[in-house]
This record gives sequence, structure tokens and C-alpha cells, in this order.
Amino acid sequence: MSTGATVLGVLGGTRFAPLELGPATLSGCLYALGCHRLARTSRAVPGWRQVSFYAGLVLIAGTLTSPLGRLADELFWPHMAEHLLLADVGGLLLVLGLTGPLLAPVLRIGWVDRLRALSHPLVALPLWAADFFLWHIPYFHEAAVRHDATHAIQHLCFITFGANMWMALFGPFPKPAWFGNGWQCGYILGVRMLGAILGNVFLFGGHAFYGVYRAGELKHGISPDADQNAAGAIMMVWESVLTLLLFGWVFLQAARESIERQELMELAAARGVELTPERARRAVAAGRGAELRARVEAGAPPAPRKPE
Repeated sequence: MSTGATVLGVLGGTRFAPLELGPATLSGCLYALGCHRLARTSRAVPGWRQVSFYAGLVLIAGTLTSPLGRLADELFWPHMAEHLLLADVGGLLLVLGLTGPLLAPVLRIGWVDRLRALSHPLVALPLWAADFFLWHIPYFHEAAVRHDATHAIQHLCFITFGANMWMALFGPFPKPAWFGNGWQCGYILGVRMLGAILGNVFLFGGHAFYGVYRAGELKHGISPDADQNAAGAIMMVWESVLTLLLFGWVFLQAARESIERQELMELAAARGVELTPERARRAVAAGRGAELRARVEAGAPPAPRKPE
């Protein structure tokens, strides 16, 4: 039976995953309350960010309950596709929906605020890689396929550490001063290379690593080696596409920041307000160019930098 026939054969089925949908439902409720609290204030969550967050929740819930989610219990390649959707796309959409004011009440809790350190680029990337490699060790991976509770924990880890990996690039927290466009490209390459290592292992490992899919592979007429190779190919193609998209984003961001810095410097010179290039760079990199522009237009000196 071909892979296409396999997919068509499960289009009518869905997978109910209450253990995995609970956190998504709770997150959606808390997010809605936060947006309501900030509505009609100067710190209201922009509509596009709300759309992004809810789209992430819908994608996560849809992936877990769709025919793909059911097929992921029987074959490795749809399991890999499911994980990439949850960790990369779902996690990214959730992060794009966050703002500083939205997270402020939670961050007032001391131990929660200290967790911000986990989104530092030098911490977030190793955590993401450790989580991704750990869950593909045969013992842990097969345990997740066999036990619903372990499977729910696995998916929660993929979404959590995937979102944390994106926080270093797209999150609302202040970024380290050194983490400019060049280092962001290096971060993206790090994600690409770590993913490529695992993809190559599945493509050229020489034998199938997981026996838990044997019944499903027999049912759908695909060999264990072909199943594993397909999973590796999916991962390699996705990582390549992701890298190109992220490099495009870094290029556009660098161009936008350069233009905004130049406009701020010219405005400050025209208004007779002292503004150093470094202060303009920090404000633009932190997404506070509009605040700085307002101060310059009012004739006020730039506010001193707050310690990060």
C-alpha cells in the first residue's frame, strides 16, 4: 500500500487527546483574560498578536486530534511531522502572540520571573536540543508511543521548549546587547545544524531504531527502514525551509532597524536633542523606537537605559 493510500485511509478518523488538550485550553483561557485586562489601554494586545496566539492553539489542538495524530501512533514519519508542527510552527505562533504587559502579572511572582533566564539564547538553544534528542532515544520515544500520559508529557515538552527556543528571537523580553543580527544568524544556523544531525541519523542510520511501529508498518505496507527514512527526509526538508525563512526575516529586520536608527538620528539632530548612535541602536533593537521618537519629538532627552 502506498503512503498516499495510507493517508487517505485515515482521513475519516480523529484522535481524542484530553491529557494533551487540557494545557492548551487553560492557556487559551488565561490569554483571553489577560487580553481583556489590557483592552482599551495603551498596552492593549494588538489584534494580529491575538490572532497568532489563538492560531497556535488551534494548530496544536488540530494536530493532536486530526487523522495525522492518529496515524502518528502507528508510523514514525507522521509522528515526526506532528512533532515539527507542534514544536516549530505551534510554538512560534504562541510566542508571536505574547507581549511584555501581558506577561507582567505573572512575572511579578519571583520564581517565575527568574525563569526568564531560560529564554537567554545561550540557554534556550541547548535546552531545545536536549529535549529534542532525549525524546528520540528509543527507550523514551517508544514509551511515549505506548503510554498516553508519557505521550502527553512528550508533546508538552516539545511545545514548551520549542516556544522557549523562539523566545530568544521573537519574545518580548529584552535581548542581550551582543545578540545582534549576526549572532541571530548563528543561532538559526545552530538550530538548523542540530536538526540536521538527527535528520541524517534517521536517513543514514543503517537500520530502524524503533520497534514500536512494527504493527503499524505491516498494516500500512511500509518497511521500517522506509518509514524511518521518510521521517528523516521530512525533517531535513523542513529544517531547510525554516532556515531560509528565518534568514529572510533577519535580513528584513536588519534593513528595517537600519532605516529606523537613521531616522531617529536625523530627527534628534533636527530637534537639537542629544542622541548617541548606541542609544538609538538599543532602543530600536528592543522594539522601543516609537517611544524614543516620541521623546525626541517632545524635545526631551532619551530616558536612561534600565538595567536588564
